[in-house]
Amino acid sequence: MDTFADRLDGGWTWWEAAIEEAQEGRWVRDAVERQVIKDIAAATNPLHGGRTAPFTEAWHVRIGRIANWAGVLRLAARSGGWVLQPVSGRVPSDPAGMSELLSGIYAVGEQGEIWMRQLLKGELPPEEEIAKAERFLTGPGSIEDLELFFYD
Repeated sequence: MDTFADRLDGGWTWWEAAIEEAQEGRWVRDAVERQVIKDIAAATNPLHGGRTAPFTEAWHVRIGRIANWAGVLRLAARSGGWVLQPVSGRVPSDPAGMSELLSGIYAVGEQGEIWMRQLLKGELPPEEEIAKAERFLTGPGSIEDLELFFYD
């Protein structure tokens, strides 16, 4: 079964693999990849006012903020011809690059879409899981700071 914990763990693993490749100089982003990262940052501006997760807004706002990442990442992947892959229980390709980076982040955003469907049925997801997703995506040292992890 593909649980949130599996998605989050896989997301971190795939994200870390890509960032390690970049920091070790084995993956040097091209101009398209640099622009896509900037576009992702612009499109996923969390509007959290500098507060750190977990946030206190209504459920649909918090979950919607997470779910928005999924759509942004699908568009980003299409724009560069990268393929998003399932990350739960899988090892990222070696060498890792943009496809692995986007796939790792997408796993968490896609969970937001799953939670939104559940919320619309009246089912509340565990708040602790939502907070973990928020921390993955926003705040110091998170995906929100993605550009800072590249040295190219």
